Amino acid sequence: MDTKALIAAYYAAFNAGRTDEMLTYLHDQIEHHVNEGQIRRGKELFREFNAHMTASYKEVLTDIVIFANEAGDRAAAEFVVNGTYLQTDEGLPEAKGQTYVLPAGTFFTIRDGKIARLTTYYNLADWTQQVSA
Repeated sequence: MDTKALIAAYYAAFNAGRTDEMLTYLHDQIEHHVNEGQIRRGKELFREFNAHMTASYKEVLTDIVIFANEAGDRAAAEFVVNGTYLQTDEGLPEAKGQTYVLPAGTFFTIRDGKIARLTTYYNLADWTQQVSA
């Protein structure tokens, strides 16, 4: 599977809520660099992150555009997060079912045909303003 197809499959699984399938696209030594957070290393910590996110947020990504270098070992994706804030996340505003639309992007490193690094960026202040309105 080429890099763009790998990332498209990863996001298709995300949008369908198939978090276990998402793990199949990840390298065993995945490094997950979370916006405003710590680096999570390994599939188990990624699985725990997904469980937390699934409980707190319902999100679908739209307008996904995937870019990859010629070697296929580096890539990026830009998209729009369309979400609902389901359960209060510690340190963030209270969840009351608020909806939000947030531009975001992710950078990837690909190794051995799998995603070895995910670095996601979005504007937390924008999100906070949307769910606090």
